[in-house]
Amino acid sequence: MTIVRQPTRAGVRDAAAKVAAILPPTPLFVHEINHVPIAFKAESLQPMGAFKIRGAWHRLTALDAEARARGVVAFSSGNHAQGIAWAAKRLGIAATIVMPADAPRAKRESTLALGAEVVDYDRATESRETIAGRLARARGATLVPSFDDPWVIEGQGSAAIEAARQMEEAGLGAPVHAVVPCGGGGLAAGIALALPDARITIVEPEGWDDMTRSLEASWIEPVGPNPPPTACDALQTREVSPLTFEVLARRDAKGVAVSEEEVAAAQRWAAEHLRLVVEPGGAVALAAVLAGKAPAEAGMLVILSGGNVDLDAYARALAGAGGLITADARSEAV
Repeated sequence: MTIVRQPTRAGVRDAAAKVAAILPPTPLFVHEINHVPIAFKAESLQPMGAFKIRGAWHRLTALDAEARARGVVAFSSGNHAQGIAWAAKRLGIAATIVMPADAPRAKRESTLALGAEVVDYDRATESRETIAGRLARARGATLVPSFDDPWVIEGQGSAAIEAARQMEEAGLGAPVHAVVPCGGGGLAAGIALALPDARITIVEPEGWDDMTRSLEASWIEPVGPNPPPTACDALQTREVSPLTFEVLARRDAKGVAVSEEEVAAAQRWAAEHLRLVVEPGGAVALAAVLAGKAPAEAGMLVILSGGNVDLDAYARALAGAGGLITADARSEAV
C-alpha cells in the first residue's frame, strides 16, 4: 500500500472531535490492583463491541462523494469488519469485508447484520491483503486496512483523548503509562500519538508477539512459522506495517507477551470486578498487569479493546481461570 501521509497528533484530535459528535465516550473504570488505582478504558462497550469503530468512522468520513459511491473493501477477523460495516451503513457506503472462514460466528453475523458483504478466505493458505486488494481494484473501491492507514491510526488514538480527560476528571492526573493490546499496532500507534508524554507498553499473545520482537530488534520481525493457536483471534497479525512500527519505535514503546492462561484469567477478572465481558484479544493488556509483566503503577491506563466473544469459548474461559485471579475487588466507573 502506498502511504499518502503520516498519522499525526493533530489528526488524532480531529478524529476525537468527529467521534465525539456521534458517540458518547466509553466508560472509564477505576480499580485498585496491589493498592494502586488503575484506569480501565472500556472500549468493549462501543456500539459494535470494539474500538475499531473509531478508525472506521475517521477513515470513511474522509472519503469524498465520488469515493463513497464506489464503496470500500476491508479485511478483518471481525472487529474492524464490524467497525467498517457500522460506519458504512451510517454513511450509505457499500462495504465488502474479507474475513477468515474460521472467524468467530458472533463477529461474522454482526458484520452481515450491518449490511456488509462478506468474502471468506483460508487464513492458513491465502492472503487476505491480496484478496482484498484484488476486489478493491476490480470495483474501483477504497481499500481500508485494519491498521496500515494513517486515518485508521488517528481514529483509534481518539480513545486515549477521551481517557486522558476522564482520568483528569477522576482526579487521577494525566496518563503516565498506557498498556495497550496489539495486533497490527493501529490502536497502540494512535495512543502513542495521543499521549506523547506517556510510556507505552504493547501486549500480544505468546507466539504472536511480532511487534514486541520488532521493537527489540529495531526492524520488523514477522511471526515465526507455525505459530501456536490462540484465542486472541483479533491479534493474529503475521507482520506489522512500517507505519505502525515507526510510530511505536519513535516513542520507544516496549512490548510483552501473555499466555493463553493469563488471558483467560484476565477475562474472568474483568467479569468479576468490572462486570465487563471482554474478548481474549481485548483482555491482553489487563492480563499483562495482573501477571506483573506490566506492574501496576499510579497513572496507568489499561485499554480493554473489545468485547465480542463466542459465548461457548467465553464460558470455558471463565470456568477455567479462577486459580489465576489475585487482585482485589474495589472499583468504580467514571
